[in-house]
Amino acid sequence: MINNITSMDMRPQMAVAKAMPSISSMGMPPILGFKTPLLKEKAKITVKKIKRGDNIIIPGEIDDDYVDIIEEPLGKDYGGNFFSAAPLTRKIKYLKNCYIIDYIQSPKARCGLGTEAIKNLAEKAMFDSKTEGRIVTFSAPLVKESSPALFFYKLGFRFISPEANQYMEECILKKIPDIPAQVGMMYLPKSRLHKLLRYGELF
Repeated sequence: MINNITSMDMRPQMAVAKAMPSISSMGMPPILGFKTPLLKEKAKITVKKIKRGDNIIIPGEIDDDYVDIIEEPLGKDYGGNFFSAAPLTRKIKYLKNCYIIDYIQSPKARCGLGTEAIKNLAEKAMFDSKTEGRIVTFSAPLVKESSPALFFYKLGFRFISPEANQYMEECILKKIPDIPAQVGMMYLPKSRLHKLLRYGELF
């Protein structure tokens, strides 16, 4: 067998990068079937601010940091008579500066959008020097079959009626699927405000 290779280059082969002539850039053709991703949907929430000067009276039980408790005379003071009884007084609770939720609706049920909207509001209220985290709402069903009471209750809101709160607790413990509509004023206690911001839903 005749070997025609007379000499072999035994030096190690090195890859050498060589300069190539520049090529003008060309636009990429559109990718068929590609759609720009939709922005994350948000729950629609309508909020107003209540001022102490609005003199809104709270008839039920609420945390003291939500109200100014003013002692006012009950009826007329007939004074002038040394032996007359002291005038009767009553303590009235006036709501302090706070946010009130007028309306909230999520485009999808049970996906966390409503909770996220409430958390954003809670954070805003907490850093507001006038409201100091105070948020209230009025639970009233939009239709006969629906009520936001359970949604707000699970996020930490409480009724100013102890009986309504007790009833909600019983329904949750018994796992009643359709809790009857509860109507009334609800507020977010400070202790539950921090839990909401830290953990999200409480239940």
